[in-house]
Amino acid sequence: MTSKVVALLDAFTPGTPVLSLNQLAAATGLPLSTAHRLAGELVAWGGLEHVEGTGYRIGLRLWEVGSLAPRGEDLRSVALPVMQDLYEGTHANVHLAVRDGREALYIEKINGPDALRVRSRRGGRLPLHATGVGKVLLAFAPPKVVDAVIAAGLPRYTARTIIVPGHLRRALAEVRRTGLAHAYEELTIGSLTVAAPILSTDGAVVAALDVVVHTTKSDARKLGPAVRTSAISISRALRSAAPS
Repeated sequence: MTSKVVALLDAFTPGTPVLSLNQLAAATGLPLSTAHRLAGELVAWGGLEHVEGTGYRIGLRLWEVGSLAPRGEDLRSVALPVMQDLYEGTHANVHLAVRDGREALYIEKINGPDALRVRSRRGGRLPLHATGVGKVLLAFAPPKVVDAVIAAGLPRYTARTIIVPGHLRRALAEVRRTGLAHAYEELTIGSLTVAAPILSTDGAVVAALDVVVHTTKSDARKLGPAVRTSAISISRALRSAAPS
């Protein structure tokens, strides 16, 4: 039963935020009657909501449950004031992400009306090898994670995406050496990303912070110190907030 409910919820994606009952049944392979019963139970609980017609969308109850995840919320509460300061200094997209498996999970994003339009969203996932935060998280991940990402394939998103394993490994070594990661039009044409690691109390990399600007408006040399300083500030705040 649990796996059926998970399959039902997993059918919703950023591209399909609203699904009809027939679409839910088709996406999950469940009989229409089963999909209807489970969807009804989820609506009653608040995990799904009805929309006009016969559609469903994710309900607020799931957001409430998700907000209880300590890794994301504790980190967000500490990082958000620093991210806001970084945004005020750059007026660009500012992201906070953690690694979840072989993807970068974005747990916070700040942007404004003048910021470059990018694919990221709060709660969204993007590839590790083609994003600034992803490269940071991958560079400091266990070697078996890097091997798994490479074994799964390195999809090309633009002409500048790193798709050769040797090139990626050299780029990750450079991230470890400098403490900064760069992504120049590797996921989105016209974007320049600079990212830095956020450390826990034991010195492990638990998250990554980045700024994404238009390639014509800035350069990595100017952004690097600001991003690194902000990441250090968040790391220190995490240590201060940790229980004795």
